[in-house]
Amino acid sequence: MAPRYAPSLRSRMPPLAIVLQVSFIVLFAFFVETGDPEEGDEKFINSYANFQDVHVMVFLGFGFLASFLVRYGFSSVGFSMLVAAMAVQWATLLNGFLLTSSPSWKIRIKMKSLVDAEICASSALLAMGAVHGKTNPVQLLLMSLMEVTGFVINQWLIHSLFKTMSSIMSLHVFGTLFGVMTSWVLYRTENMPKHEKEKFDSKSGLFAMFGTLFLWMFWPSFNSALVKYKIIAYGTYLSLAVSTVTAMAVSALSSPTGKMNLVHIQGSILAGGVATGIAVTAVPWMDMTIGFCAALLATLGFRYLKGHMLHAFEIHDTRGVLNVHAIPGILGYLAYLLIRLVRLEDTTVAVRFAVNHICILLITVSMSLVLGMFTGTSLIAVQ
Repeated sequence: MAPRYAPSLRSRMPPLAIVLQVSFIVLFAFFVETGDPEEGDEKFINSYANFQDVHVMVFLGFGFLASFLVRYGFSSVGFSMLVAAMAVQWATLLNGFLLTSSPSWKIRIKMKSLVDAEICASSALLAMGAVHGKTNPVQLLLMSLMEVTGFVINQWLIHSLFKTMSSIMSLHVFGTLFGVMTSWVLYRTENMPKHEKEKFDSKSGLFAMFGTLFLWMFWPSFNSALVKYKIIAYGTYLSLAVSTVTAMAVSALSSPTGKMNLVHIQGSILAGGVATGIAVTAVPWMDMTIGFCAALLATLGFRYLKGHMLHAFEIHDTRGVLNVHAIPGILGYLAYLLIRLVRLEDTTVAVRFAVNHICILLITVSMSLVLGMFTGTSLIAVQ
């Protein structure tokens, strides 16, 4: 049977894409200009190397990671690129207007601006993973714009209230819960675990593993682009190594046949990088411990939680982003909070620090759930 979006693809998606693209060009013409020309060559080279690593992850890694489904292998790569390309442009404008302190309305493009925009696009791709295979291109474009808008507004709100930024935590938690809630609203009874459209084979699994390897290799650069402490790359690498071993062992241990499940491994080996990037311990054994716990929770989540979420709450998380990003993200955030509280000697400062960061997490979770529900309800009208 042909995909449901096929009859309306020509009449709805191209006009929407062209209108959005022309609108962005006009906005860039009035409000965007190139960055500081006095930036040194060495600084530019270092910034570009970091940008290039993030660029590969966004457009290659996340796209191929979602290609494990036989019916949606080609669609995942193409739609991921479409969503990311549109989200980057919209995020550049929103970040410039809301998160950049400038006396004028002019947005100055630098390498950091592009990296921040691709971080927003990554959040949109995480949300897309939860609804993968259940949405048409028009819905994906609209969903990505809404997700990026909510992500940036959440960042602006946190910065305004607490004078801090939590982009790396918001990336994983906001994007995932936004997508999961959208998937819950869009749930249809035919989306069952053994449905024909959810089949995967060795060829699709190989392409998905190709995307996973790209993400695995470049994740230390991804974390170092988001955190000012560049030594986080060391801990991220160690955590990813521990996650790989743990995910494979737990997958085989929890399987009735004693075999490793490639779908579980593809996501779970990245859980350590997610948690460590948020925890920022700078202590090797702590990073490795966090990676172990994150991979353990992610693998068990793939094995047991994903099916229970579908049957108990009617939440159909296609790519299991809840297990790979939200749960390890919250784990890493709690580890970050606990480690900082132990290191603080002043009780008053510690209490204020804990309250502020718990409020940041609650605001992020609440906004993602509310905006995800609103987006899902809106997308039903364009099915």
